[in-house]
Amino acid sequence: MEDLASAQGDMLEPLKGLTPARIGLGRVGPGIPLKAFQAFKLAHAHARDAVYSELDVDGLTQKLSVFNLPVVQLQSCAAYREQYLQRPDLGRKLNEESAEEIKNYQATYDVAIIIADGLSAMAVNNQAFELIKLLLILFGGANLRLAPLTLVKQGRVAIADEIGYALGAKLSLIIIGERPGLSSGDSAGVYITYQPKPGLTDEARNCVSNIHAQGLSSAAASRKIFYLIQEAFKTKQTGIALKDNQGLLS
Repeated sequence: MEDLASAQGDMLEPLKGLTPARIGLGRVGPGIPLKAFQAFKLAHAHARDAVYSELDVDGLTQKLSVFNLPVVQLQSCAAYREQYLQRPDLGRKLNEESAEEIKNYQATYDVAIIIADGLSAMAVNNQAFELIKLLLILFGGANLRLAPLTLVKQGRVAIADEIGYALGAKLSLIIIGERPGLSSGDSAGVYITYQPKPGLTDEARNCVSNIHAQGLSSAAASRKIFYLIQEAFKTKQTGIALKDNQGLLS
């Protein structure tokens, strides 16, 4: 049996450089080696840290000011992190003060960009600025009218529906921290919704995920997002009705 385990480990060795997945860890008796066990515990601790990380509202506001767009700071109905984790519904709605605040910026826009902490504020703190910078370059060439940028504490994906609708945007784009795994705690996702309004569900959105240094790069993600936005305006729909045909053979 030991020879078989050793042979299987040798076969898996070349794959270790291709994936962060935990494969070919070996074993000691009924368990895994101590080094692999400690690495697992450390990755789990990093994931927990990501979940409880805080959105750097002031730092992001300062960075985003270079784009000459208003930056509006908002808060969901979840007042603190534990409540946010226990009550997902509260993270999908703005609190009363923020709901009133966003009305001051209502106009007619093509795209509203929302930034929310989600389940990893660390991801948003690390990825949002570069991603927005690249997107705004692409948007400029398309003459898209941009709403004020919004930063949302304790926000979930669906809060972009309320914000986009309140602003008067034809399309909402939310950059949000994804649920951390054991190989990445700073992965961001982007959800795109045409004609956002309260009450929509996930089948109405398109998602570009796994945006981080070891995953999908900001440059590749921005190109994919821009493609989906262009298609959304052409077809006037997103979600399951909008197919990603980019790069397919004709």
